[in-house]
Amino acid sequence: MQRALAELLSREVKDPRVGQVTVTAVTAAPDLSTAKVYVLPFGGAAPPPEMLEGLARAAGFLRGEVGRRVGLRHAPRLEFAIDETFDRAAKLTALISAAVKNQT
Repeated sequence: MQRALAELLSREVKDPRVGQVTVTAVTAAPDLSTAKVYVLPFGGAAPPPEMLEGLARAAGFLRGEVGRRVGLRHAPRLEFAIDETFDRAAKLTALISAAVKNQT
């Protein structure tokens, strides 16, 4: 599902608010009723609120295409969110580096 979404977002979605995005993860509910898609803007893309609005507008189209490409009878409803994993990892790394520096 992640590969299909990444390909669709890069080639099929024409909304300028979306721009280029990286799909970092997809988590689906056990019953496949919903799927949360984590994305990051690539380069100088639109600010996240505008990007998420563009993705929400394209969600219906993406849902149908993902269902066809992955071969699902009922495609999950797509919810988009900004992936903050890398920001949190950078903050933790900085905290650990500061703690190690203070010990020496």
